[in-house]
Amino acid sequence: MFQNLDTFKTAMSMARHAGLKQALTSQNIANADTPGYRARSVRDFSDILPTIGGDFALKHTRTGHLSGANNAIARSETSRLFAEPNGNGVDLQSEILNSVEAKRQHDRALAVYRASLGILRATLSKQ
Repeated sequence: MFQNLDTFKTAMSMARHAGLKQALTSQNIANADTPGYRARSVRDFSDILPTIGGDFALKHTRTGHLSGANNAIARSETSRLFAEPNGNGVDLQSEILNSVEAKRQHDRALAVYRASLGILRATLSKQ
């Protein structure tokens, strides 16, 4: 029953992804004045999730619930080419937003981990 705890693996992968995203964001900010430096980024965690956990699909009970047209979670990303006259491609405003997003992703991963650990403890306790 408890041999394969995919929730813990997914939370750990999400936290590692957030750490990598934060590291790249910090590197981009540190090189904001470096001539010719291009900002680096990682793919979203939702893009790499199927490769981590194998067959992962969200289940819904009514049409349009998770992937409908009125999905408030969906966000539009505008990719614009940003370059300073010295060839630097770092946009500090987007890097700050990336940093905030990475922190939120890390906090979310820790919340999932804590909640799963609480459920596991409650299951194993002698009540």
